[in-house]
Amino acid sequence: QVQLVESGGGSVQSGGSLRLSCAASKFDFGMYSTYCMGWFRQAPGKEREEVASIDTYGATAYSASVQGRFTISHDSAKHELYLQMSSLKPEDTDMYYCAISRTSDYDPTGRLSCQYEYWGQGTQVTVST
Repeated sequence: QVQLVESGGGSVQSGGSLRLSCAASKFDFGMYSTYCMGWFRQAPGKEREEVASIDTYGATAYSASVQGRFTISHDSAKHELYLQMSSLKPEDTDMYYCAISRTSDYDPTGRLSCQYEYWGQGTQVTVST
């Protein structure tokens, strides 16, 4: 059973920064020539939003709402995923989840597109004014 464990969430004032981490285990990374890892967020009653994704080639994709403020990175040796969040806004308040896909693809525009299969339990981020 693939396990994804997020950490690093918390409460911060508007304009502040947080760094989320996601540790992946029981996923046979060596079995796949390419895969994706990504961050999603969702608040109760709202649709889940794909925040950022990265694949094994280093291709990244960001939602328009976080572009320029958030940076996704991946330590392939440690099997860890990170999300550096800066210039946080109250509307960034959400539960953040990491996910992993066994494949990676690109849409017709060349944007990274991944079909996620495994999910973590989430870490809460709260941004106050």
